[in-house]
Amino acid sequence: MTVQTNNMIPWAEPTLWGREEEYAVDALRSTWISGGIYVDRLERDFARYADARQVLAVANGTAALHLAYLAADIGVGDEVIVPGFAFMAAANMARMVGATPVFADIDPATWCISAETVAPLITSRTKAIVPVHTYGNVCALEPLLALGAEHGVLVIEDAAESIGSKYRGRMSGTIAPIGTYSFHATKTITTGEGGAVTTSNDAFAARMRLYRSHGMAQTRYLHEVAGHNFRLTNLQAAIGCAQLEQIDRIVAKRAEVWSRYRARLLALPGVEMQVIETDVDPVMWAVGVRLNYAHFPQGRDAVMNLMMASGIETRPGFYPASAMPHLYGPQLLPISDALAASILVLPSSPSLEVAHIDRICDALASFAR
Repeated sequence: MTVQTNNMIPWAEPTLWGREEEYAVDALRSTWISGGIYVDRLERDFARYADARQVLAVANGTAALHLAYLAADIGVGDEVIVPGFAFMAAANMARMVGATPVFADIDPATWCISAETVAPLITSRTKAIVPVHTYGNVCALEPLLALGAEHGVLVIEDAAESIGSKYRGRMSGTIAPIGTYSFHATKTITTGEGGAVTTSNDAFAARMRLYRSHGMAQTRYLHEVAGHNFRLTNLQAAIGCAQLEQIDRIVAKRAEVWSRYRARLLALPGVEMQVIETDVDPVMWAVGVRLNYAHFPQGRDAVMNLMMASGIETRPGFYPASAMPHLYGPQLLPISDALAASILVLPSSPSLEVAHIDRICDALASFAR
């Protein structure tokens, strides 16, 4: 079941695949609408799916990153290396705990950071490296992990956009010591809002559980640390459990969408797609294209307006860190800047049919000059 009700093709829409309503009603009628059995089940089911040792369900993907930083004792005086082009949650949460985000430029083909772009930025203050697996691609993790080990720096995966994607056979978000996920309404699986943290480190897991629930451990109302309330509700978790039951179907549909887009877009002059290296088996959350100015001299934003006038909603690429000097100070990120100005993100829902994708690609092709 989908939400679409008119001829507009939305950029994204939640798709309900099975028993979401049944489980949500069951959670409601149980009267356990905050914590409850569906939260526990979601953590177990996601751990099984991702082959993760420890999973903590949380209120959203940003809370997941915040918990990861707290677990790693990142704070004032520390530096956290993040991508210059990505959703800025990892950078914002570094600021939230008092650390300084340091921006690495990205690879122009994969649109992800690499060990080569990160290495020159490591200092004695670097506490963590946060590769963001943008749009469902996965950063080249082994060199990043080796770089972190060489310098004693923790690697934290931001896998908010890459649920189901694999790197060398392992699920994104489970390869580094800590990984974070988002279950936002547009993501591969959804609980409306929501997210999760994975770790193979029991000490990290214990510390995150403590911070997740007001800093209370065994004794109610006795706060061991100044914690937060990052808990996921039982109602939301119920939806997530139903989504996870259909994860193989969701992944298969996303693969079909990605395959059809590739067949069409790689043949369009002036359109470049994100490169997926052979180490990566992707589940693409979003389909982005880079528009070449020679073929689209009107510019990306004008193309977005034309697409909307044709009944097709698109999104721009993420704004780079250099576009926000009021938050991050001046930045020199030439690749991130160029990509951010030229990337167009097409409708990417797994509910898209071949006819939808062909309509989208035909419209894009018609605006080339």
